Amino acid sequence: MDVTPSFEAEIARLRDAKVPGASGRVRELFDYLAERGPEAESATQDELAREVFGQETSDADDATVRVYVHRLRKKLEDFYAANEAGENGARVVLPSGTYALRLERIEAVKTKPGSYRANRPSTLIAAGVALAVLALVALFAWTQRASAPNALWEPLAQSDRPVLLVLGDYYIYGEIDPVRPEQSRLIRDFRVDSEQDLAALQEAEPDRYGYAEDVGLTYLPFSTAYGLQQVVPVLAESGKSVEVIAASELEPDMLNRFDVVYVGLLSGMGLLEEQTFARSNLRLGESYDEIVDRETGQIWTSDEARSLASPAFYRDYAYLARFTASTGANVVVVASQRETGLRGIAPLAVGASLPDGIAEVEGADAFEALVQVTGQQGADLDDRLILARERR
Repeated sequence: MDVTPSFEAEIARLRDAKVPGASGRVRELFDYLAERGPEAESATQDELAREVFGQETSDADDATVRVYVHRLRKKLEDFYAANEAGENGARVVLPSGTYALRLERIEAVKTKPGSYRANRPSTLIAAGVALAVLALVALFAWTQRASAPNALWEPLAQSDRPVLLVLGDYYIYGEIDPVRPEQSRLIRDFRVDSEQDLAALQEAEPDRYGYAEDVGLTYLPFSTAYGLQQVVPVLAESGKSVEVIAASELEPDMLNRFDVVYVGLLSGMGLLEEQTFARSNLRLGESYDEIVDRETGQIWTSDEARSLASPAFYRDYAYLARFTASTGANVVVVASQRETGLRGIAPLAVGASLPDGIAEVEGADAFEALVQVTGQQGADLDDRLILARERR
């Protein structure tokens, strides 16, 4: 078997980087194809089903083989999209329609039509456009604001920590059929909030998540822009250093270094959800459309999802809180069950003075408020304070 030094070096590099994983089906497939070498004939689905997956018999069109081959191919493409090629421009690839690893030189694939690397700049451009839009929102809000921040924000201004502005986002994965790619789709699954969640479910439920792929996408609800329009100028006026991240990027250690402001829906809080409701008098119900009073059992349920498309009036509920996390971080939460509530609560949170009921408790070290926002087809029409009290 003629295995070139460049191929061996790249195989070792990929293993060291854990591109095919440290163990599991993808790693077993990678090792099998690597052992065959770059000059071997393409394996058959039947061979892979027997030799890698331990199936004594397999269908002529084996879905298991196709799914794992597709997954390995994507891992290789992602690695080289983010990293330089190896010695002398060497790359290990798994060509479409071939069940064999091949050694290619970077010069041979630089202008390859439809390559992953060629498509990558569009993602960067989209990210740049999104940042520009946020900057314009903040600039517009700054020019419209003249009053000083209210007492809700004083602990942030007095703290020596920088501020981390956390935006509630949602992880999306792709369901990609390698044989019928035109039927591929993007999915939001509330069981899957990260690439790690997806990998765990792929192992636990391969029949359900066999075609699932991490595609590097999350999304922000449109109402987040309205929240940012109100909150960003307040943070700018404080003169504090502010960093902006998605909730899916928040790590526990960050609460040791930053004060935190969350803007978004309750369902997008990520690890901030536990910090927020651990010592709250409220809790989330059976869904994120429900907020429950721990003492009385009263439930406040958003009607937005059922009524948004009709001209009927509906109620949504927004949540405002300030507290100190167990790490010493000052945390401000501006959130809601659905989009209408976030559009309604953000102006209240940054007004020159807080509503009377909230103002009565804002002097406490930790407090929270629940506001009912009446909406119609996405517009927030009026608001009513339901409760405001100190946190436990």
